Amino acid sequence: MLDPDADLMIETKDAETPVVFTPDNEPYLGRPALLTFDQEIPFSLWVSSHIAAYTKSNRDDLTDLQRAACQIVPQGINLALSIRELIRQGYLFAALVLIRPLIERAAIIAYIHDHPEAIEKWKDGWRFRDRPSLSIMLQSMAGGVDLETAKDICEHYGHIVHGDPVGADWNRVPLNDGSLGYSVGKVLNSPELCDELSLQGWAYLKVLIGKATSCFPEVNPPTSIKARQL
Repeated sequence: MLDPDADLMIETKDAETPVVFTPDNEPYLGRPALLTFDQEIPFSLWVSSHIAAYTKSNRDDLTDLQRAACQIVPQGINLALSIRELIRQGYLFAALVLIRPLIERAAIIAYIHDHPEAIEKWKDGWRFRDRPSLSIMLQSMAGGVDLETAKDICEHYGHIVHGDPVGADWNRVPLNDGSLGYSVGKVLNSPELCDELSLQGWAYLKVLIGKATSCFPEVNPPTSIKARQL
């Protein structure tokens, strides 16, 4: 289906585009924001693997907060890695759709870490009517940022996730004749969107892992690893 402002549905790769990109030929290789995202990932995986080892050895002694973190943090890391791989393959819109779920995981673990009383709501199923809204959790996570700003962030990514006309704008790509189309495949010429995805992925992954290490003070990264995060 077409739109007056978007003349075609189009796959943006050409005959010379690899079917699968690798780390040495991916389309946005060398973007500083993407490098920042990449540098956060090894630390995140180190933390995850060591928390996993700790929980396996101490499963009967975990706090309720630690048990919640065991559920939330791996989901967030998985989403961040998925976003990174989608960027590598040029599927930027799909990566954009996953930003909101990543935000939710980061916001949830941050909220229940900073508001210990909320753990009972988590244990009770984190029911929609009982849990705080995502905007409230974002406001808390960001140290009291204006609530309207938090609501704007939620609304922005909500449009993208739910597929309404506003969200469709993020899947537009310029065509060679100067018109616009909706991409159904790889988008290889949108460095600004790549940068936005990379920075968002990095920021929320960093929050997620920061709260994970706070939940598990027994897991103390070596100084050499900590230094790379400064």
